[in-house]
Parts: sequence; structure tokens; C-alpha cells
Amino acid sequence: MRPLNALFSTGLPGLDAVLTGLRGGDNVVWEVDSVADFAAFVDPFCAEVRRRALPLVYFRFGDHPPLVPSTAASRVHELRPDEGFEGFISEIFDIIEQEGAGACYVFDCLTDLAVDWYSDRMLGNFFRLTCPYLYSYDTIAYFALMRDVNAAVATQAIHGTAQVVIDVFRRPGGLFVHPLKVYRRHSSTMYMLHAWEGQQFTPVTRSAVISEIRASLAQPWIDFDERQRDVWRRAFREAHEITAQDPATPVSVERSQALQQRLIRMMVTRDERVFTLVARYFTLPDLLSIGHRMIGTGLIGGKSVGMLLARAILREREPDLAAKLEVHDSFFIGSDVFYTYLVLNNCWWVRRRLKNPEFALEGSIEARQRMVAGVFPRDITGQFAEMLEYFGQSPIIVRSSSLLEDAYGNAFSGKYESVFCANQGTPEQRLEDFVAAIRTIYASTMDREALEYRIHWGLLESDEQMALLVQRVSGEVRGSLFYPEVAGVGFSFNPFVWHPDIDPRAGFLRLVFGLGTRAVDRLDDDHTRIVSLSAPALRPEGSSVSLVARQAQRKVDLLHLPLNQKLTLHFSEVIEDTLPTVLPMLASRDREAEAMAREQRGVETTRWVLTFDDLLAETEFVSDMRRLLATLESAYEHAVDVEFTLNFVGPTEYRINLLQCRPFQVRRSRPTIAPLDAAPAGEVVLRTHGPVIGHSRSDVIDEVVYVVPETYSRLSWRDRHVVGKLVGRIVHARRPNPATTLMLVGPGRWGTSTPELGVPVTFADIDAASVICECALMHEGLVPDVSLGSHFFNDIVELDMLYLAVHPERDGDVLDRTFLATAPSRLLELCPDAAAWEGVVRVIAGASTGEELFLRADAMSQEATLLVRRPVL
Repeated sequence: MRPLNALFSTGLPGLDAVLTGLRGGDNVVWEVDSVADFAAFVDPFCAEVRRRALPLVYFRFGDHPPLVPSTAASRVHELRPDEGFEGFISEIFDIIEQEGAGACYVFDCLTDLAVDWYSDRMLGNFFRLTCPYLYSYDTIAYFALMRDVNAAVATQAIHGTAQVVIDVFRRPGGLFVHPLKVYRRHSSTMYMLHAWEGQQFTPVTRSAVISEIRASLAQPWIDFDERQRDVWRRAFREAHEITAQDPATPVSVERSQALQQRLIRMMVTRDERVFTLVARYFTLPDLLSIGHRMIGTGLIGGKSVGMLLARAILREREPDLAAKLEVHDSFFIGSDVFYTYLVLNNCWWVRRRLKNPEFALEGSIEARQRMVAGVFPRDITGQFAEMLEYFGQSPIIVRSSSLLEDAYGNAFSGKYESVFCANQGTPEQRLEDFVAAIRTIYASTMDREALEYRIHWGLLESDEQMALLVQRVSGEVRGSLFYPEVAGVGFSFNPFVWHPDIDPRAGFLRLVFGLGTRAVDRLDDDHTRIVSLSAPALRPEGSSVSLVARQAQRKVDLLHLPLNQKLTLHFSEVIEDTLPTVLPMLASRDREAEAMAREQRGVETTRWVLTFDDLLAETEFVSDMRRLLATLESAYEHAVDVEFTLNFVGPTEYRINLLQCRPFQVRRSRPTIAPLDAAPAGEVVLRTHGPVIGHSRSDVIDEVVYVVPETYSRLSWRDRHVVGKLVGRIVHARRPNPATTLMLVGPGRWGTSTPELGVPVTFADIDAASVICECALMHEGLVPDVSLGSHFFNDIVELDMLYLAVHPERDGDVLDRTFLATAPSRLLELCPDAAAWEGVVRVIAGASTGEELFLRADAMSQEATLLVRRPVL
């Protein structure tokens, strides 16, 4: 018999396109929920074999209806596995030898063999012997394996030996296939979930659909049939036994509760306040579900806990709202993996020395260098590969989830890295990218800003271990791009009350189109949509068409799949990929710009501006988010903030993916202050009519650090970074006297990473300031960004800072640049080596002029005034 051709067919052209055909030697394993689902693929395969007039051999041994009828075109061999392993496999090998090269084979469901032999391990041995033998004869063979029936010792042996492994799912929408392994073949969509639609197998591109189908699958590394004696497995085995208990013989409440509490402390949290919440809302099945999706041991960390807890709260308190959530199928990498990584790569001793504040910042460089080059234990790397097999080519994000993150008291907003993985390429490349992402996050625990944050809050000696949360990126494939339609952050309390109709207790949202990075990061001169949930039509910038268009989002963060990376594109570049039914929900026509183009250039054009107006006005989104935030705040007994995405599943129907929830570190008290005319008169140095964010206050300002816009704008990028560091030195130079009230005034945006947009400082550089003021003086078109909801904003709120923005060209706003440029400066007194920067940075103290600087800021009326006046005795 001559060997098969290099390319063969499944008998389903659409499936051939997914797999790029079968090859001689392929052993194809179908993981199914029923033998009938396997038969759906056996029938066309047999028809293709007959069409090519090739030998078709059927090994019949299962306890299910025959898969291949006995006809002249096939050879059916009845086998007796119950008579013993050796005789069974020898008979199969004899038949393979007789048939020779190029035959095609169908085997009954392999799961039945484990029943006959009373051993999953022997099933694995059978496949390890049979698969290579068939491969050597250049055959094609079909096998089936029932999902979630056999132990990992069998399934791992089969997956590791087969050339092709395909998951098959039957759902109300029909049959779906997900190739898990296709030996030496690759395409841009091969490892995606595919829907069988007629003659085609169509990639499923929506994350909500994929996660709903895949989320129910158990994972192999928590295997209750394995009899290891470690504490971790014993606890989960006991939980599994309790949940599987016959209702007629219920387990005692005391035993169930004791085990629940043990699992929570073992895996979820040891923080007493969080523990109380988790014990209230997590069931034993919830805890088992976490274990099924966990790599390694230890705690899952604050970010994972917050996401899971928020979903559990909504499930119990607002089930109709919970039904609108996108199903999550996240994985958790335990904190013990981090510790193992430290020990294995000789980082633990360096990290231990970092608990000394004097050594922490200096030693962090060495620790980071070691951590970005480390290796993982082989068993952990194997579980990483299995997890990536589960996700296929769906984009994922690896997120920090440390033990201290997202807790009551400290948010750690943006202090640790999160890394997007477009997750494209070969399985080997995807694993390499994933491991690199983990190293990046582990190394971020040594970042200067993270360490300074811990020093500031007295957390340097706290047990800070890094767990990880691995989430499917929410969104949809659109051409070569992947992104969600809406992303954002939501807060149950709104500290920015820019209009009398706004109720701060209703909360607010910060919305973007595309990935949510633009909602939480302060990167460039773009804008977001700020939404008061009590008055969603009100905008901080006003309602005129020109202002709305000027301060609308223009850039979109997304994943470019062929390039396998995150990119930023202009909104106009992705409009064509946005569904025509969705676009009007998110964007509005700019009729004024269209008319201008028609009148001035004679051009008919359609211009869209991201406003989210119809989403806010024509759907239940505002009421849903207001109810969601209020419910979570009530359960937490504390203001909360969340991260989320939204994707449409109908004209006005959507799914919300709740990605994160944590306590919002805000002080709700709103002190009243005396009217400005009741305060002693003085000359106005600065006046703004908003935004004013933070607590209202009337304070003497001891020092103003002023970055002179005219000279700063002429500096090179490098010199602007030098100025940023100088500002940090000035702020820290006054630490011995924390009672000093310091105000920063500068052009553009404080904390930007782009020097052309403002002063490039980290938050750790300026964390001792009391007031931050941004001036709209960098360049035309750049306005101060309220940054409500960003990591920068969270830091401001957490330290109870006051944020102001002044627009010198706006009627009523004042910035006395003459006073600020000529008043005596203390720069050289604080930093004697900074003479070169006297014309750029000025440190003005009222006492040095014999007067005082007095600030009155009213957040309710959105007015603030800085006066220079005679001291009040």
C-alpha cells in the first residue's frame, strides 16, 4: 500500500481550511461531551476515505452504538479490552501491520478503555504506544475522548502524543470546535473557537460568546482522582466531596463552614475585613471554581478577589443585573509561584534587603535585573502552556494582583504593571510572550514608584507577594484589529461636582472607545467622556458643539493581531471596522464640520465625534451602572471604583464585563468655607472657575512651586525631564516639615509621560504637595485634563490633594505671571546646585515677602482664588 498524499481531508472543506488539511501520520483526538458529537465528524471522514478508495479500518470495542457500519468499503474489527491490555494492543498492532502504510482508522471512544482496565494510567499508556505506531505507517486515525471524565494522567499523555487535538462543544447555537494542538501547522485563526455553520467553520470573534462557552470547562491541574497527599489537594478533594454529597445525606453546616473558611484563608484572603465579605458571598462551589482555574498555590491577590467578589455580590443582590455581565473565564497564578520564582532565581535575598528604606531604592535596580531574566519550574511552565491552549489565539491580559492591591486603605493604583498579550503566533511563541509578560509584572514590584508608595504608607515591611490575574481581553476581532466597543472606570462617589444638578452620591464614569488603557492612563493630549450618573447629559467642558468636538476622544488603543502588539490609532482609522448599528450609539455626526467642509472645500464628508450620547440616553446603561455601583458600595460599606468594558449584542442590548472592583479611597466629608468676601482682601494671583476637585478649603499656602511656562516651553525634552526631577527634589526637601502647605503651579499636565504636554514627574515626586494646579499654557489645543478616574486621579484622592486648572485666556480666570516671575524665590536655598534653572522653576514663600499666600477653594461652586495679602493677626 502506498502512503497517503501529504494533504488529506476531513471530508469537511471548512474544517480543512481551519486545520490547513490533515497530513499522513495524523492522530486526531476529538474531546466531546457525547459520542454523537464525535459521529458528526466521523461520517464525513469515512465518506472522504471511501471517495478516495482507501482502506478504512474500524476498531469496535466501546459501549456505545457503532460509529462505522460494516460494509464492503470498511473493515470492522470487534475487540475485547476486558480480556487484558496486552492482548488488546497486540491485536491492534497486528492489524496495523497487515494493513500497511496509508490506511485510515476510526477507534471507538477511548474513555471506555479506562473503564475496562480500571485505570486511566493504562489508557495513557495505550495511546503512547499506539499513536507513534500509527504515525510510522503514515496513517490517519480518529479517536474520541469524553470531556472531564478521565484523569489528567490520561489526558495529558494523549494530548502530548497526538498530532491534532480538537475540543468539540454543543451549545444552543450548534456545534463549535476549538483546535488545541495542530502539529507543525499554523494560521492566524487556527487556534480560535469556530462555529460550524453549514459548510463553513467560522471563527467566533466576540469575547462574550467565547467565554460563555469555555467558562464551564474544568482544568486538569486540580484532579480529585489523583491521590497526592499534599494539604492543598486534600482540602479541595474534601470540598468536592461535600458539594457532590447526596442531598438526602447532607453534610453538617459546621463542617461545611469550617472548610469554606479554611479555603478562603488558604487561597483568597487573610485580611479580616475582606474575609468577612468573602465568607458572606462566596459559596463552596465558587471556591472550587477558583481552584479549578488556578496555577500553583497561595493567594490569588487583591485584584482577583475584587473582581470575583463584585460578581458574587451582584449575583445575590441584583440577579437581573448579574445576567447582563459577560461571563468571566479568568485564570489565577498563585502568590506561591512568585515566591518560588524569587528563590529559584536568587532574588529572594536581594528583595529581603529592600525592607530597609535606606537600601530599598538603590537595591531595586539589581533585583529588577535578576527578575526580568529568571526562569520558572518545569511543572509551572507546563501549566502555563495548558492555559494558553485553553485560550487559543484569543487576546489575553496578564494583570498584577498583589496581596496589598485593591484593599481597604491602599489602592496601589497603577503602581504595578499589567501586560496585554495579543496572543498570536505559534504555541511556542505565545508561551514565550506570556512568560515575558509575567517577568515584567514581577519586576514591577521593584519599580521605584511602587517602592516609594510602600514607603509612604509604611508598607515596606508588609508581606507583599505578587499573584497574577489572567483575563480574556473583552472585545471583538474587527479585521486585523481587536478592541471592545466601550471601556471605562466607574466610581460610586463623585468628588467633581461641576454643576448644582450633580449628586456626588450617584457616582461618575470615565468612558473611552477601545481598550481601557486610555481611561486609566494619563498619556497624551487626548480626552475621555466624563459622565455624572445623576446628570449624564451635563459635560464639564460645556455643551457647545465646538467644545464637545474639541474635547472628544480622538485616539483609540487596540490590539493589532498581525503585528501581535498594542497600538494607538486615530478614531477615523477604525470607523470602517465599527458596525454601522453600533457607531451611532457611540458617536455623533459633527454637522458643523461637515457644513464647513462643504462650504469651504466643496467636499461632502461624514465626520463622527465620540460622544457616547445615544448609549447614555437610549439604553439602560446609566441606570445599570448607577445601580451596580450603589449595590457594591452598600456591600463593601465603602465607596468603590470599578473597571469595565461594554460590548453590544443587539441594537440596544449589551454585556458588561466587570474587570475589577476595589474600595475607593475618598473622604466624603465636604467642609463648608466662608464666602470669599468674608476673607481679608488681597491681590489676586490666581483665579479659576473650574475644574476644582477635592475638598473645599481655606488655607495659607506656605510655598508655591511655579514652573514658568514661557521658559519651560523653550526647553528640550531632555531638559524638561531634568526640571521634573528638580521639582521632585524641591518637594522632598521639605519633608522634615510636613506641616508646610505646598502648591504646585505649572503649564500643561502634571504627571504626564510626554514632556511636550506638561511637567514629566512621577506621582512619587510630588506626593507631598497639598495643591496641584495645571495651566492651559503649553500649546494651542492642549487643555488641562481633569483625569477623573485615572490612576493619577486616584493618587490625588488617596492623599486628599486639591486639584485645580486655570485657563488664563478664559473670561474670569486669572494668572498673575508677573508676580509669580518676580516674587523672591527660595530655589537656591533648597537646591544650591540649581542655579541654571532659576528662570524656569521658582519657589515662592509668602513669608519672604512679608505677606502671605492664601487659597480659598470651593468645590461646590467650582471656584478657587489664590491671594497675596497681609498676614491675619
